[in-house]
Amino acid sequence: MNHVGQRVEADLAVSITELKQNANAVFKAAEMQSVAVLNHNKVIGYIVSPEAWEGILESLDNLTILEMLEEQKGEEGIRVSIDDLQSDI
Repeated sequence: MNHVGQRVEADLAVSITELKQNANAVFKAAEMQSVAVLNHNKVIGYIVSPEAWEGILESLDNLTILEMLEEQKGEEGIRVSIDDLQSDI
């Protein structure tokens, strides 16, 4: 019973009351899948495993790198030799 237009991006949903009553079970479930936390049938947050969160952050980093590369596409490079790079060290 979500509000019109609101999507639940998880296979499992629990109420805030269920979370308060049995947090350990909810966090255990979140080891295998993301869990949506609902308050009055509205998603107020998600619980994900540390591994899933690290994967999300890695994907965001990759997207940032791809965006930077796309911005630099077509820019002319500058030729340097390894000796030029080491001379300032």
